Amino acid sequence: MATFVSDIVRVAFSRIAVIFCGLGVSIITARYLGPENNGIISSLVVYPSLFMTIGSLGIRQSTTYFIGKNSISIESIKTAIVQIWFFTSLFCIIVCAALLFFFSPNNYKSELVLLAIAPIPFSLFVTYNSGIFLGKNEIKEFNKVNWLPNVVILLATYFFLVPLNAGLNGAMLAALLGPIFMFFIMLFKNDFLNSFRIKIEYSVIKSLLSLGIIYAIALMVINLNYRIDIILLERLSSNYETGIYSKGASITQYLWQIPMVLSTIVFARSSNAKDDLLFSNKVAKLLRISIIAISLVSIVLFFLAEYIIVGLYGLDFMGSVRVLQILLPGVVVLTVFKVMNMDLAGKGKPWVSMKAMIPGLICNILLNIWLIPQYGAVGASISSTISYSLAGVLFIIFYSKETRLSIIDIFTFKRSEFKELYYSVLKIIKR
Repeated sequence: MATFVSDIVRVAFSRIAVIFCGLGVSIITARYLGPENNGIISSLVVYPSLFMTIGSLGIRQSTTYFIGKNSISIESIKTAIVQIWFFTSLFCIIVCAALLFFFSPNNYKSELVLLAIAPIPFSLFVTYNSGIFLGKNEIKEFNKVNWLPNVVILLATYFFLVPLNAGLNGAMLAALLGPIFMFFIMLFKNDFLNSFRIKIEYSVIKSLLSLGIIYAIALMVINLNYRIDIILLERLSSNYETGIYSKGASITQYLWQIPMVLSTIVFARSSNAKDDLLFSNKVAKLLRISIIAISLVSIVLFFLAEYIIVGLYGLDFMGSVRVLQILLPGVVVLTVFKVMNMDLAGKGKPWVSMKAMIPGLICNILLNIWLIPQYGAVGASISSTISYSLAGVLFIIFYSKETRLSIIDIFTFKRSEFKELYYSVLKIIKR
C-alpha cells in the first residue's frame, strides 16, 4: 500500500500543476475574450478533441497492457506506434477539417479552423508515447507528459492575450504550442527517430489495434458523453450559452483531477497485477476515500460557486454559477466510474464501460435536445447530471459482476483503511 500511495502522491503533484495551468488559461481567456469568444473556442476544439480520442485507437492503453505483460518487445511496439500514428493523424485532420468547414452552423475563419486541427498529430504522438511509460511503471516520466505542455500553454496564452492582445487567434495558437513542445521532447526522450522505418510491423500493429480499438470505442463513447453538450449547444443555442456552459463545466473538470490521480496509477498497476481480486479490493479502498474527498470539495464548491466563478472569470460569467451547481451531483456519482473503470481497462476489459456509458449517452442526447432550446446552458447541465448519474449507477453494477466484489463490500468504509492511508502518507513525508 505504501508504494501505491507513493505513486499517488507523485501523480497528485502533477495533477496540481495541470489544475493550476488549466485554471490560469481559463481565467485569462475568460477575462480577455468574454463569453461569446469562449463559446467559439469550445465549439472549435470539440471535434478535434473528440477525434483525437478516436484517432488514439486505444494505443496508449494497449501499449501499457502489452508492455506490462512483457509479451511484445518495446522496439517493435515503438515502430508500430510510428506507423499507426502517421495514418491516424492524417485521417483525423481530414475529418475534423471537413466537419468544421462544411458541417458547422458557424462560418469559422480558415485560420481558426487550421489552428484548431493543427495540434492533432502532435497530441496523438504524445498520447501513444505515454503508454510506454505506464507499461514500464515509470510514473515520474508519465507525469511530465501531463504537466509540461500545460505550462507551455499557460505561458503562451498569457503572452498572446495580455501583452500582444492577439484575440482568438492568439488563444488557439497558444493551445498548439504545448503539444508541439512535448512532441519534440518525446521524439528524442524515447529515441523514436530510429523507429521511423519503412518495414511494416504487421503482427504488432494487429495486436495493438485488436485490443486498442476496443479501448478507443469505449473512450469515444465516454468522451462523447462529456462533449455532446457543446456540440448540441452550438447547434441549438448561441455562442454565449456555449461559453457560459464551458466555464461552469471547466470547474468540474478540475474536480475530476482527484479521481484521475487514482485512475492513472490503477491502470498502470492493474495491467501488472498478479491477483486480480486482491487488486480490485485495493481499488475499492481508494474509491471510498476519493468519494469522501470529492463530496466534501463539491459541497464547498456548491456554496461558494458564485464567489469562485465571479472571482475567477468576472461578472460576465454569472450564468456559469448555476451550471456548476447543477453539475456537481453528477460529478460525484460518476467518480465511481472514473476510478473503477481503469481497473477493468488495465485487465483488458474496456468494453464493460460501454454497457454503462451508451445508455448514459443516449439519455444525454435526448435530454439535451429537449432542454437546451428552452434553458440553454442550464438545460445542458441538467442533462449531463442525469446522464452521469445513470452511467455511474449502471457501471458499479457491471463492475461488481466482473470483479466478484459485492456492491456492499465496495462501499463499506473501514476505520483501518484510514489508519493505513495515514501511516503510508506519513512515511512518504518522512522520506
